[in-house]
Amino acid sequence: MSISHCVIGIDTGGTYTDAIVLDRLSGRVLAGVKTPTTAHDPALGIGRSLEKALLASGVPPRSVELVTVSTTLATNALVEDKGAEVGLFVIGHDKRLRIPVADMRFIPGGHKARGIESEPLGMNFLLDGIAAMKGRVDAYAVCAMLAFEDPTHELVAAKAIELIDPQPIFCSHQASTRPGMEERAATAVLNARLLPVMQDFMRSIARSMERLGLSCPVRIVRGDCRSMDLREAERNSSATVASGPAATALFGAHAAKDETALIVDVGGTTTDITLIREGRPVVREEGMTIGSWRTHVQAVEMYTVGLGGDSLARIDSGMLSLGPARVVPLSQAHLYLDGAALEAVTNPQTWLGADLCAQCVQLAPGIPPGEDRIQKWLAENGPATPARLRRELRLAESSLEKALVRLQAARRVITCGFTPTDALHVLERLDLGDRIPAQRGAQVLAALLELTPETFCAQVLEKAYSTIATTILCALGNREVGPALAQFLHQTEPSALLDITVRVRPRIIGIGAAAPFLLPDVATRLGTEVAFPEHYEVGNALGAALMDTITKE
Repeated sequence: MSISHCVIGIDTGGTYTDAIVLDRLSGRVLAGVKTPTTAHDPALGIGRSLEKALLASGVPPRSVELVTVSTTLATNALVEDKGAEVGLFVIGHDKRLRIPVADMRFIPGGHKARGIESEPLGMNFLLDGIAAMKGRVDAYAVCAMLAFEDPTHELVAAKAIELIDPQPIFCSHQASTRPGMEERAATAVLNARLLPVMQDFMRSIARSMERLGLSCPVRIVRGDCRSMDLREAERNSSATVASGPAATALFGAHAAKDETALIVDVGGTTTDITLIREGRPVVREEGMTIGSWRTHVQAVEMYTVGLGGDSLARIDSGMLSLGPARVVPLSQAHLYLDGAALEAVTNPQTWLGADLCAQCVQLAPGIPPGEDRIQKWLAENGPATPARLRRELRLAESSLEKALVRLQAARRVITCGFTPTDALHVLERLDLGDRIPAQRGAQVLAALLELTPETFCAQVLEKAYSTIATTILCALGNREVGPALAQFLHQTEPSALLDITVRVRPRIIGIGAAAPFLLPDVATRLGTEVAFPEHYEVGNALGAALMDTITKE
């Protein structure tokens, strides 16, 4: 059978890059594939997913009319502190702004209501600022008072920067049409910071498609459930920060039809919750908060908890904790390591313990040691716990923690530990890896708490269920009633005066390969039901593929 009208949807997650081939006319999914994400170069994983999806579906490249990509690239760049060093010019506003930039200069100028100039642009101050920043920043952001009424001063400043230091420049009026100086400045800085990251990504996608003979348009899922082409994605990179949750919401809208539902995406690092009201994604028009950044970036209403299938389980001061750190599960170590490193990690009885012995660090395959102290030590001595690294290198705990976070973000080291994924393997509820290392790890940690391995694993999963359920209750409580109910529901000790039981009315729709193993218990606690629609394992990729269909309804 010849298929001539197809769209490919792609979602890049922390662990896997998923791809869906969809027949546009019938709505039938022709293929759904999962490919390991290439964290050092996300576009490489996308290229492999495209190739695998085309092969599995039997669809020739000429029959693909559109490729739609949902990407966590912008989010990961912020979390991992990547991107350009930005210099910010603030025109016509001299109050302190809490925005992380390499340099910030306040320049006279700006406009009043109805586009009336407040005062002339301070060109001398501007030129001095450019001269001071030249060679110290990789990109510039410009935010002038009421530039959405009249962007003249921003445009003049951008032209001056272009002539003196031709680096990427982003002006606030390009992305924001509302008042709020700090939010507009943060939005401009965010875009400037992400420009080089997004430009590299777009060029890589173009090369991958050319190699496969795909000549169709490519669109990127925006956080507000709309899409944009590659050129616009470069100009307005911040709009992709909530791209993943937007694809989640689009899949949820497809699965929920006309009902109100909670869409819960269980990933490796986080669990993301989005709301579908009467079959439509709910978008925050006022703008989203990204960490400490209050912005004017529109995005779906979403709630995130730092807990997923790969969250680190550790024992601190005799108490079990879970997340938010992410590690490679013991049962999955063979997918990332080999040789002596794999042998060391998969025998956790030789290193696993409480506190700083909860995880094992090793140099990533193919990474040269370079001049970094930790990398050189790992190259010479092999895998080690943070406790041993601290002792051998005589580092303060805080300094070691920061250094490991930096190396993990740069994908130069791999950390392994016990996770909910391992607990599921021990209890024989999941069979996607090597159960033996997980069983060994459970035995070590269970002994520290004087439990059986099975009881310990049940406690790990209990903590996962409880954390996800509490996050859902607090998110909905804050939305429907206010922060008081959310704070009451989140308190660890029961109230001496009140016993409040809350039931969630909408059903839960689960997404992600780990969802069926965690969400049924969560739904039971919340007094609701959970459903796993067809293709839930690659739900975000299907949401991306269905985007134009859903948003045009």
